[in-house]
Amino acid sequence: MGPTGEVVFESPVLVCSENRLRWDLSPEQIQQLSDELVSNTKKVYDRVGALDLGSVSFENTLKALADVEVEYTVQRNMLDFPQHVSSCKEVRAASTEADKRLSEFDVEMSMREDVYLRIVALEKKVDAGSLTAESKRYMERLIKLGKRNGLHLPTETQEEIKTIKKKLSNLCIDFNKNLNEDTTSLSFTRDELGGLPEDFLSSLESDGDKLKVTLKYPHYFPTMKKCFIPESRRKLEEAFNSRCKEENSAILKELVELRAQKCSLLGFSTHADFVLEMNMAKSGKKVAGFLEELACKLKPLGEEEREVILKLKEKECQKRGLPFKGELHAWDTRYFMTQVEEKQYAVDQNLLKEYFPMEVVTRGLLDIYQELLGLSFELVDGAAVWHPDVTLYSVKDRGSGRTVGQFYLDLHPREGKYGHAACFGLQPGCLLPDARRQMSVAAMVANFSKPTSDAPALLQHDEVETYFHEFGHVMHQLCAEADYAIFSGTHVERDFVEAPSQMLENWVWEKEPLQRMSKHYKTGSGIPEELLDKLIKSRLANTGLFNLRQIVLAKVDQSLHTRMGLDPAEEYARLCQELLGIPASPGTNMPATFGHLAGGYDAQYYGYLWSEVFSMDMFHARFKQEGIMNPKVGMDYRKFILRPGGSEDAAEMLRKFLGREPKQEAFLLSKGLTLEQNAGTPCPC
Repeated sequence: MGPTGEVVFESPVLVCSENRLRWDLSPEQIQQLSDELVSNTKKVYDRVGALDLGSVSFENTLKALADVEVEYTVQRNMLDFPQHVSSCKEVRAASTEADKRLSEFDVEMSMREDVYLRIVALEKKVDAGSLTAESKRYMERLIKLGKRNGLHLPTETQEEIKTIKKKLSNLCIDFNKNLNEDTTSLSFTRDELGGLPEDFLSSLESDGDKLKVTLKYPHYFPTMKKCFIPESRRKLEEAFNSRCKEENSAILKELVELRAQKCSLLGFSTHADFVLEMNMAKSGKKVAGFLEELACKLKPLGEEEREVILKLKEKECQKRGLPFKGELHAWDTRYFMTQVEEKQYAVDQNLLKEYFPMEVVTRGLLDIYQELLGLSFELVDGAAVWHPDVTLYSVKDRGSGRTVGQFYLDLHPREGKYGHAACFGLQPGCLLPDARRQMSVAAMVANFSKPTSDAPALLQHDEVETYFHEFGHVMHQLCAEADYAIFSGTHVERDFVEAPSQMLENWVWEKEPLQRMSKHYKTGSGIPEELLDKLIKSRLANTGLFNLRQIVLAKVDQSLHTRMGLDPAEEYARLCQELLGIPASPGTNMPATFGHLAGGYDAQYYGYLWSEVFSMDMFHARFKQEGIMNPKVGMDYRKFILRPGGSEDAAEMLRKFLGREPKQEAFLLSKGLTLEQNAGTPCPC
């Protein structure tokens, strides 16, 4: 224990607190550095691949590969991250090309049978007791990945797999680039945007005597939630779910076909089974059972909520003199779900956001994370960044003063920028070749509204929740202390990766944290107690429909990767009707806008719900019981859940933090479900 009663994260390893990332590269430099990176990395693989099988050792094989991986990861991130954030179109294009080139190179290196055979030889030769637990895990992981790449199969099969993998990586890059570069906007008169607040309308660009609404989140979601003109919502929803329809529909079709071909060559019956082998779930059958069971439990709740929304729509139609046909459309859901919050729970979202100015939320959020995890953050003045909006913070362990890492915040939208909210790991926290620990560097990228001439940037409560969630990923990136880059940061099982962040979302539904990160932007007063109570109660608003929609997306993803020849738009429409009772808009193709399908979540979108079982269990079993700002629990969380990175199995981390096997109870209660007799038993996952 430290002098303040805190757990001190002592480490005999020296920390290298150098941020090795540069953001001033020209398109030409990006291309040149990509070529150099490929050449330098290939030399190491060639050297390992040429070793005499009898002379392989930990130093010349495993350590050589681990050392080059650290350098490669830092350089690669520096070259491919600008495609998501640079304000220069030429730099974005060069970065995208570099990503394609390096993705092809990744495939080449992952298919090096000569290197694979040296690792297999080392496993047979080395005394397992002479390796650390993490080094042994690294060796086993490389062999497992080799087999998953078909390196134990005949050469012609390997070549076929290699070709497919290269095609897949390029198609995924193009799919998401199309979405990022989409600049579609619709123009409406002020009357056609009835119901939207003045601060929002005054932030829109003019188009003659109309106002321009883009399909970026800070425009799309507020309009869908508050605009009382159904025709305006219809046009916007149809445009949103038709983004990149032609080009991405073709890409998605090819992605699904190529994934099926690859898994067949590797001896798996479906792409889902291939992917899930490395996850907690292990098989498509287990995932299908989990989703089906949850859908059955949620459906009655969803039907109740649908009835409430239909009644609200009927009243609204009477009030505005519109025809009512007893049906709901895709462009109705967000609007009436917002009304449920405002009418049933009396939460006025427009009033509420006046208490969440960006600077106050940021200050409160950073204070809470520092206190909870025993860290201290400091703004780096004059840091080299990729855009004037971006800030950089350095992070130290409060107990020992040791450097932990740095994080960038890039929080506002701009043209060509990544359109969602996400955390990007940029410099892995792991051991360098000289045995010092490289500090971790990560970036949080989001699209929160910008300030206007009349008001600062004001956040909706769900944006505050997103902020907390993504910053949770940043903390995972920084607090992980794995030895190997492959296990650094958030490199855990994909169906566990969301759990640490999801758990931290709970803080935006608790009184004390909410008071700490809110203040009226004009008066400086806190959120009134009454509004706070209503907000906290509203957490269960629309929970049936919201979670059923998550199941729709997870099932579309599973269907595409378990059954051949499905039409994605038709499957999505079928599931919307079946689970939500709300049809998809004719002519749209939501799956063609679903970046997760090409962004590393293929056959894994279920993971958001799956990992919530664990996030809710962790929160209720420890923080809710022992105090949500209890630094002892916070340090346990940092030690057992964040610190290992991917160097341990998630199931083992959970057992250590919870002191028992995980249970589903807290998860089911959080969805507004009543518990059955056996709900307290360990969950099937």
